[in-house]
Formats: sequence, structure tokens, C-alpha cells
Amino acid sequence: MNPFLQKFFPEVYRKKQHAHENNYCKYDSQLLASFTSSLYLAGLVASLVASPITRNYGRRTSIICGGVSFLVGATLNAAAQNFAMLLLGRIMLGVGIGFGNQAIPLYLSEMAPAHLRGALNMMFQLATTLGIFTANMINYGTEKLNPWGWRLSLGLAAVPALLMTVGGLFLPETPNSLVERGNIEEGRRILEKIRGTENVNAEFQDIVDASELAKAIKHPFRNILEKRNRPQLVMAICMPTFQILTGINSILFYAPVLFQSMGFGGSASLYSSALTGAVLASSTFISIATVDKLGRRVLLISGGIQMVICQCIVAVILGVKFGNNQELSKGFSVLVVTVICLFVVAFGWSWGPLGWTIPSEIFALETRSAGQSITVAVNLLFTFIIGQAFLALLCTFKFGIFLFFAGWITIMTIFVYVFLPETKGVPIEEMILMWRKHWFWKKTLPAYPELDESNGRESNSMEMGAR
Repeated sequence: MNPFLQKFFPEVYRKKQHAHENNYCKYDSQLLASFTSSLYLAGLVASLVASPITRNYGRRTSIICGGVSFLVGATLNAAAQNFAMLLLGRIMLGVGIGFGNQAIPLYLSEMAPAHLRGALNMMFQLATTLGIFTANMINYGTEKLNPWGWRLSLGLAAVPALLMTVGGLFLPETPNSLVERGNIEEGRRILEKIRGTENVNAEFQDIVDASELAKAIKHPFRNILEKRNRPQLVMAICMPTFQILTGINSILFYAPVLFQSMGFGGSASLYSSALTGAVLASSTFISIATVDKLGRRVLLISGGIQMVICQCIVAVILGVKFGNNQELSKGFSVLVVTVICLFVVAFGWSWGPLGWTIPSEIFALETRSAGQSITVAVNLLFTFIIGQAFLALLCTFKFGIFLFFAGWITIMTIFVYVFLPETKGVPIEEMILMWRKHWFWKKTLPAYPELDESNGRESNSMEMGAR
């Protein structure tokens, strides 16, 4: 919004007003990029701090901490009088993201029954995409409220922050966390309540056994580096890395910049970005409906193929029809938005939700909070890097930026095909056996004779869980 740029980023505002300029470079400002990406750097640090809090004080406590941080950040941003105040508010929002992203997928995985875990965990991604769409619509609606529309836009973040904080006070703690912290009877009571039956002996015993093992682990971050946890650690690093290297974050939080660079007017660019937000939110329902039927691998691989095709089409259109001091014709503009929407659809039912679901469900209880922290930290690290570099990359690579991301999507699709086993229907406490059956990972894991001897019995248990 122009009043926002005039107050905090006057250099960008001046470049934006130029009649003749490089279409790809008009927003290339490290200060603007720093403001955008500071949120993710703060979230990275906060996610690491959140791990011991989540483990020692419960998932619910971390969720409440995240809500309070969001509330403070929204208030500072709405009332900002200078760049420092604006940046501090942005950092507090990042702290909220660090705590929320660390605790919420963990909470959902532990509360869900195995046969619904994938779909319920994707409610996290659905809520995220609905938030993005809502934010885009708020930006579109407040754009004309000069000169204070941006304050209302940023300040309305306090509404979901308040819901998250107050809602967190009423959430029950997960049975896994209660048992891990010694509240055995309370843990069983909550498990019976959320399952709707008193017949929870087998699942509860799994939680107790996993908890006893977890208590013997005093240093989960050190333990996660052990060879027996190598597959989970690789996935905790690679899944969020690849999720960001799809380029989705660049398209979503720089959508107005991207569309304006392509020659769309201010209102048209906000409308187009709102459209992509709506598409992302709606496509998540596809994943929720199919993830526990088709499985994780099918969605990831098919989504990757569709995203590569879309990125290449956009690159070709911009490379042939769009250059310096030019605007796309109406027909090609519609085509670009359509293809970007198809890209967002593919992300919304594949790497978007599954980039969070898979890391949250593959760790043993002893390393689960540490593993989730690593997942969030890696995600936010690469979000920060791409956020900080995107405007410069757009200026340097021009239309080639889409080919850059297409190359990464190709790599990650091959990675899933080769290295990721199917986790559909596998009880969360029995994931260790899944890695021991995979053609590659079974060669790297140390021998556990007691597990190998009971492999047949556990395999039967896994099959029953899948059914």
C-alpha cells in the first residue's frame, strides 16, 4: 500500500512511481526484504526455545505462548510510528510462529487416532491457508482506506492471536505429554475422553512404554543425531527444505509485488493474490479427503510433477512475452494467473500439508519435540533465506526464477520416490519398524535383535492399525 511504503520504505515508493524501469527490479530493496524475512528468522530462534518448553511444560503451554507473542506483535505493528517499532512487532509475530509451528502439529499428531492422523494434521495447513486467504482479502479491503488502511490490516492479526491465546486455555493436554511428565492417571483419563471409550489399554500401554524410554533420554537433541534416528533426522531436514524450495512462499507473500511486476495494477495485483490464497485454502480439502486413502507418497509425487509443469509454463510465457518496460497482454496475464493457481492447487494438496504432517508423525516420543523443533527451524531458515533473497533473485534471474524453483521441485520429487516410505495408517509409536523395512534405510540402521525377533508380531500390529 502506498501510504505504508511512503512512511517506512520511501525508496521503494519512489522506484514504484517511475514510468520506465526494469519490470523485475522495481521492488528490489534489502530493507523491504529484511522486514518481510525478519519474521522467519525470529521464528527459527523461537522454535528452538520452544522445544524444551513443549517437552517440560506441555504442548498447550507452547500454544498459549505463541498466542501471546502474536498478540504483542499485532499491537506493535498496528501502532508503529517508526521502522524500529514495525520491525519489533514483526519479530514478535515470528516468535509466535516459532512456538505455534513447533507445538500445534505435535499436538494434532498425538491427539489423533492413527487412521485419521493424516487428515486431522492437515487441518493445521487448512487453517494456515484460510489465514493467508483472509489476510489477502483484508489487504484488498483496506487498500482504499488512506492513509491508515495498513494499520487496520496489520492490527487485525490481533483477532486470531486472541482466539489462539484464549482457546489454548481451554485445550486439554495430550495424553503423551501428560504421561511423559508423570501424570499417568490424567493421561489415561484424557485418552479415554478423546477416544470416546474406556477400551484404550493397548494404545495407552504404547504411550507409557514410549514415555519410559523418553525419560531415559536426557538430551533429545543429542540423541536425535544417533545413527538409529538417522532416517527421521534426514526427513526432518529435507521435507521442510524442499517445501520452501517449491517457491510457494515467494509467490504467496510477494504475490502483490510479483503481479505488479508483471504489469497488473495495484488493485488487480491484490485481487490476484487473494485469488491464489483462496485456491490454496480450497485445495487443502483435496488432501484432507485423500491422504489417508491414497497415502502420502502418491500425493507428494503427483503434486511435484504438476508444480514443475506449471513453473516451466510461467517461465516460458514471461521469457517470450514479457521484458523490460513491457506489460503482459490481458490474455497472457489471465493465463499466467491461471497457471500460478494450478501450481498453488498442486502445492495445496501435496507439499503444503504433507511437509508438516510427515515430520510430525515419524519421530519416537523421546525425540519428538526435538524433531519438530528441527523441522520448524529448517522451514523458517529457508523461508528467511528465500524471503531475503527473492527480490534480488527476481531482479537477477528475471523469468528464470521459475525455472530455478522447477529444478528444486524435480529433485525433491525424485527424493520422495526413492527415500520416503509410506506412513499411511502406521501407528505413531511403531514408526521405527517402517524404517527397518525400507530398502535403503534398513541398510543404515544399527541392529536391534529384540526388534528383529518380534518383527512378525509388530508387523501384524501395524497391519491392524492400518486397517
